[in-house]
Amino acid sequence: MKIVFLDRKSIGEDIDLKSFEDFGEVITYDYSSVEEAAIRTKDADIIVLNKVPVNEKTIGNAQNLKLVCVTATGTNNLDKEYLAAKGIEWRNVAGYSTEAVAQHTLALLFYLYEHLSYYDNYVKSEKYVNDTLFTHFDMHFNEINGKTWGIIGLGAIGKRVAEIATCLGANVIYYSTSGNNHDSEYKEVDFDTLLATSDVVSIHAPLNENTLNMIDKVALNKMKKNAILINVGRGPIINEQDLADALNNNVIAGAGLDVLDVEPMSETNPLRGIKDSNKLIITPHIAWAAVEARQRLMEIIHQQIKDFLH
Repeated sequence: MKIVFLDRKSIGEDIDLKSFEDFGEVITYDYSSVEEAAIRTKDADIIVLNKVPVNEKTIGNAQNLKLVCVTATGTNNLDKEYLAAKGIEWRNVAGYSTEAVAQHTLALLFYLYEHLSYYDNYVKSEKYVNDTLFTHFDMHFNEINGKTWGIIGLGAIGKRVAEIATCLGANVIYYSTSGNNHDSEYKEVDFDTLLATSDVVSIHAPLNENTLNMIDKVALNKMKKNAILINVGRGPIINEQDLADALNNNVIAGAGLDVLDVEPMSETNPLRGIKDSNKLIITPHIAWAAVEARQRLMEIIHQQIKDFLH
């Protein structure tokens, strides 16, 4: 049995893959282009990957391929019709990063909500050295307690964020982008009501025809001027030009993003020009990547291969 990891770097070099030798020969590649994948999958029995496209171009020459394992929940990179035609099975992983993404949602929010960039810079620029008063709070901030937190997408991650927000004293409301998720514990509202009444809006929805560009100029103009927008869902849910305009014109107070329309970030991304960290923080798609989450991810993949082979 030959197992090929096509983009091992996407898992992290700190994660030990030795257990996969239980199944046979293991070959790892840091990254693989479409052309490289076509060569590297030729005699593979199982391939493990994150973002590498899986289609006729990349696995058309694979003679022994039996299973494709995606180290993520999303499977947009798989040509499922082609896999089915070839009798090749596939697996993805869900639920491994719920705690990590919920935690990162809070991290992005608090960085903006308490103006941590400003206060860190205030101290490190030595303005606090021998200052007149023991305290300095020129950048005003508020408590989450008593505020309204609007959640777009009440799946597993959205619900976990709702639980944490409730513990902080927030009034949680939600909007179901599919219309299928209903939860009596939290108040379900329509999209416009969520935008107009929320002090914090966090996005935990998948990307589909219902969510593509749903946060655009019209939506942003319906939000409170003091609102914070957090996106840990998918980048294209937000129209980035409209968000850049909204931040530059103080339509909303700030935004925290872990996902972008194009990843890695495009040179033409309109958010590149916003350098004020009190208004915008962008992290490079890391919400899912806590050490424990990545370990959990690979344990699930290992079990999936074991179950498949038995």
